[in-house]
This record gives sequence, structure tokens and C-alpha cells, in this order.
Amino acid sequence: MANDQLQMFDRREFLTRIGIAGAGISMGMGASNRLFASAQAGLTTGLPPLPYAQSALAPVISENTLSFHYGKHHQAYLNNTVKMIAGTEFEKATLEDIIKKTAGKPDKTGLFNNAAQVFNHNFYWLSMKPGGGGEPKGRIADKIVQSFGSYQKFVEEFSNAAATQFGSGWAWLVQNDGKLQVTKTSNADTPIATSAIPLITIDVWEHAYYLDYQNRRADYIKAFIEKLLNWDFAEKNLV
Repeated sequence: MANDQLQMFDRREFLTRIGIAGAGISMGMGASNRLFASAQAGLTTGLPPLPYAQSALAPVISENTLSFHYGKHHQAYLNNTVKMIAGTEFEKATLEDIIKKTAGKPDKTGLFNNAAQVFNHNFYWLSMKPGGGGEPKGRIADKIVQSFGSYQKFVEEFSNAAATQFGSGWAWLVQNDGKLQVTKTSNADTPIATSAIPLITIDVWEHAYYLDYQNRRADYIKAFIEKLLNWDFAEKNLV
């Protein structure tokens, strides 16, 4: 998919496709463009297609890494979620409803973990684009300066959050009460279980980078920020 097509995705459209705005909202787009149709109410095991070729992020993220990460890990989370909701109150629920209604409930931990990982991965794929990265422009750039003082300060905070997330997890740029913040979550935790609005994320589970970087997580983070980060997507998630 070309970069200009990627830029078509605004926050409402993304949230609709992953089930947050509700399955009843029609975006008026063809089935071939419905990246997250399978994550609306009534999930199926059909994994939504990536918004680019599996080789498109190389050499930062290799086709080999992406094929395992997307085709094995992401697919497994979706398969598990669909299996777990079958015949339950969540069978026709949206992805957001599943996550919010299972967050913090010990008896629903397995379902939360898998559903949240479906969301997190959907969001991660759109947080990147071929030829991305570098300093943003437009409204997101202004918000970053207002919130962090400078782009470099944002880079420092985001890089540090991603590098210091102990074990598996995610680093996020979120909007909270009108201000941008950097946060990190462990394992499957996700900002949509809170009031924060996610703008971009980086996956720091080892399966996201180990085939390409081994234990050099910092190199993966640096390359993600400088060469892949999709600022168009981040800006369209602003409210």
C-alpha cells in the first residue's frame, strides 16, 4: 500500500476498524481497504492485512522478523481471543469493550491479555511506515514542543521508556488531558484500559526485534524513531 494511502487513516477510522467506535459505523470504503475489519464486533480469526509489504520496513525490521511477529504472534493472540469469547457475553463485543470489561479482573486475565495484544499489535503496525521517522511537522510537532520542550527531549523520554521497560512490554506516546505524555506498559497492558489516548507505540517484546538486533534493544529503538515512526498516524490520533 502506498504512503499516500496510509495517510488516509484518521483516528475515527482506525478506532472504528478495531472495534472502538462500534461496528455500526460505516466508513464507506471497499473491503480491500478494511485493515481492521476482523477486529470489529464479532471477531474472526482472519488477521487484518498489514498496511505495507512484509519486506517494506527492511533493513530496520526484516521481512523474517515481520513474518513471525505478524503471522505467528499477532495471529495467535487473535486466535486465542476468538476462542475465548465463543459462547460468552463477549462473543459480539467490540475489542475495546472486551479490553475495558476484563481489565483488572483476575478471572479474565487470559482474555484481557490476548485481546489487548490484538489491539496493541494493530496499533503498532500503523505506528510505523516505510521512510518514516525523524522530526514531525504540523500540529503534532507543536504539541511535542508544548509538552516536552523540544523534539529531542521527546526522543530522550520515549527512548528511555522503551529501553527501561523491564522484560516484555510497550512504550507509548499518549494524549492525556490535552497534554502529550510518554508512558510504558508491561506485557499486554494498554492505554485504552485507561483514559489516555494512544498516539504511537513501540513494541519492546523480544520477538519484535531479537532476530534483527539480538540483545541490542537500544539500536532497535533508535532505528524505529529515526526511520520508521509514522508521525502522520500520530497526528491523526490527536483530539
